[in-house]
Amino acid sequence: MARTPLSADNAAIVLIDHAIGFSNLIGSHTIEENLNGTLALAKIAKVFGTPLVVTNGSDDGPAGPLYPELQDVLGDHPVIVRPPVFDAFDDENFAAAVEASGRRRLIMAGIQTDVCLALTALTAVDRGYEVYAVVDASAATTKETHDTAVMRLVQAGVIPVNWLAVGSELLGGWTRDPNAATGFGEVIYQHLRSWRHQNALTTNVRKHVTD
Repeated sequence: MARTPLSADNAAIVLIDHAIGFSNLIGSHTIEENLNGTLALAKIAKVFGTPLVVTNGSDDGPAGPLYPELQDVLGDHPVIVRPPVFDAFDDENFAAAVEASGRRRLIMAGIQTDVCLALTALTAVDRGYEVYAVVDASAATTKETHDTAVMRLVQAGVIPVNWLAVGSELLGGWTRDPNAATGFGEVIYQHLRSWRHQNALTTNVRKHVTD
């Protein structure tokens, strides 16, 4: 069967429980790594104008509010506050928001990979969605539990990706959409250290050659 690439017209991005209270629990990635991937993915949604569904428990619950840095990126974007259910689809407001996006391809990330992300993604597959799990914007208690959860999702038909791959597939090429290319280039510069290093190196080499 022919593959249809991800695009801003056929996909939505879903962020699940990126809350400060989980920062004491995750061990598969550092907090900085998880925050970096999460912010990059949220910014990608803004750059490409894809529907964005964000959910978390109540601010006074055990996990607390969203990462402040993520909230800054979201601005006044609505956050679906759901009851303490692990599968976000068990909350009718979340399910309605996903349905209202009009997209059948869901690019999902969350904490914990093996619980709220996995259970929500599995239900999405059951409901006929094509699901992509962004592994570097998700995290679990250990690398083993994260990797095992990803394997479980893959066996169920979920496609594992990272945030750079998502943005690159949405863009398709640097000459396709100049505005999106500029925005995505800024996301890469902010969140991919090797890109910043290479960019600085290239600039220095060009300056040396010019001089």
